[in-house]
Amino acid sequence: MEIATFAAGCFWGVEDAFMDAPGVVATRVGYTGGRTENPTYGDVCSHATGHAEAVEITFDPQLTTFDRLLDLFWECHDPTQVNRQGPDVGDQYRSAIFYHSEEQRRAAEAALERLDLSGRLRRRIVTEIVPATTFWEAEAYHQKYHQKQGGGCGF
Repeated sequence: MEIATFAAGCFWGVEDAFMDAPGVVATRVGYTGGRTENPTYGDVCSHATGHAEAVEITFDPQLTTFDRLLDLFWECHDPTQVNRQGPDVGDQYRSAIFYHSEEQRRAAEAALERLDLSGRLRRRIVTEIVPATTFWEAEAYHQKYHQKQGGGCGF
């Protein structure tokens, strides 16, 4: 199994985009990329932690690829919005790829460049591509939130 970690706005919707994808074994939402240890949702919303709301994805590389997960990442949000997605505003909603290996870093950079050169987006991509750091699992009520609530995010 391998791990991929993405931030693309509110983690509830991002988790929805990945949880049923072929080859995805597990997802969990949490906080990463900041400086506060063991942050809570309230801490992250205070904008004092530097953390992003993110989804950690465990996937089977025999059944899917990191490149396919990158495709889902680009499709599930607008990577040209700085510190926001739709009505959600704040640094915790930034677009970021947290790579776990040099192969993931190279793949993420190549995918960003392909998307940028495609002309599909009108604005510059602002997605960060940064090394993965400690992933702090979010509170239990955030896990599989839309599934528990009987709703979805429209992906």
